[in-house]
Amino acid sequence: MTRWFLLLAAVLGLSGCGYNDFQRLDEQTKSAWSEVLNQYQRRADLVPNIVATVKGEAAFEQETLTRVIEARAKATSIQVTPETLNDPAAFQKFQAAQGELGSALSRLMVVSEQYPNLKANEGFRDLRVQLEGTENRVTVARNRYIQAVQAYNVLARSFPSNLTAMVFSYQPKPAFAVTNEATFSAPPVVDFTKK
Repeated sequence: MTRWFLLLAAVLGLSGCGYNDFQRLDEQTKSAWSEVLNQYQRRADLVPNIVATVKGEAAFEQETLTRVIEARAKATSIQVTPETLNDPAAFQKFQAAQGELGSALSRLMVVSEQYPNLKANEGFRDLRVQLEGTENRVTVARNRYIQAVQAYNVLARSFPSNLTAMVFSYQPKPAFAVTNEATFSAPPVVDFTKK
């Protein structure tokens, strides 16, 4: 009788421990992360076509173009593994490289506005639309990943599932963060005296 009671207590205790929830949420974060990687790869694949099109504009700023090429090389050189999700330092390095590529591409698009021949180039316009669509997809994929990580981390930190997290070494996962938060909190400088 005591054996059955202990077995029943163990089953009831495990049903509320959150183990299955950890498995489900871990798979959701992996799936969401895969989509983020897919969109980053799509963006990286567009860069060579954009660079080739922009190179056709003889007077284009070489420094801006070089920054895009270097940022793409850096972003695609980082090896991303499933362990990246559980390694805050590796995750931060990957996130920083992707941020540099996004920044370099944004600068390229701003500078390209100064070149009428480039703006009139149909191929460049098509690539620009594809890049803008991809950036939107990156944002959506990152938001889904952030939500999946939030659900996982809440489970990992909540009682009694935090006990299961300790027993099975389920650590909270890193989330995307704003890399230069100070630049967003500083008010913009407006000077009407410059022309």
